[in-house]
Amino acid sequence: MAPETVGGDVDMAAVGELLADRARCRMLLALADGRALPASILASEAGVAPSTASGHLGRLTERGLTEVVATGRYRYYRLAGPDVARLVEVLGRIAPARPVRSLREGTRAHALRLARRCYDHLAGRLGVAVTDALRDRGWIAGSDGSVDPTERHGHQLPGYVAEDGAYHLTDAGRAGFAGLGVRVPDGLAAVRCCVDWTEQRHHLSGPLAAALLARFDADGWLRPSPGHRALRVTDAGVAGLADRLGVGWPPPAVGLSRA
Repeated sequence: MAPETVGGDVDMAAVGELLADRARCRMLLALADGRALPASILASEAGVAPSTASGHLGRLTERGLTEVVATGRYRYYRLAGPDVARLVEVLGRIAPARPVRSLREGTRAHALRLARRCYDHLAGRLGVAVTDALRDRGWIAGSDGSVDPTERHGHQLPGYVAEDGAYHLTDAGRAGFAGLGVRVPDGLAAVRCCVDWTEQRHHLSGPLAAALLARFDADGWLRPSPGHRALRVTDAGVAGLADRLGVGWPPPAVGLSRA
């Protein structure tokens, strides 16, 4: 009888080997807003030839970081779920910022700081500002999400802030979200959040944040930027954010911000 095959401890080095390549990391960042993109676009994002991009995407898919979506004869790639998106976001918080070497790169970096899609929810200064507005209105209750980069809790990284269940939804929040046309998931009590990698403050994540961003999209408040994951706020969005949530555009930088 053949011996039973069992897995040993996790092989973190296998994932680390994939992330050690800048081209593959750029592909993962391009997919961090939840889109499914063709290999040609990802090759352009990574700055590599299409044949090279295919090899990188094959390795990412084999290791379970990306998955293929087939539409007719076309193949698109996307992150293999929210766990991978959270990995990309956490790595973004602890990784150094890449140097900006051109006006184009500077413009793009500024747009990403202002507003971007973090898989299925809103991030950047706008995501932080919306989260602050929800807390100020008493729709959610919890920490203000400030991060002290010198503070250490046990063995956690400096600046650690608990992410899961950091807030809870209030009765006023249920009514307020209903007024915006946002369907609150049944049984929701704890509200998840991420520590925004550019602002080092909380922005909402999880099912409630996904429903809120879907509402903003449906109302035409936000539009994707061509070629990258930054979001553009429309005229309707500027008016709606100010009128319904008291959020001005552009939102100010609050606390620590990374270029």
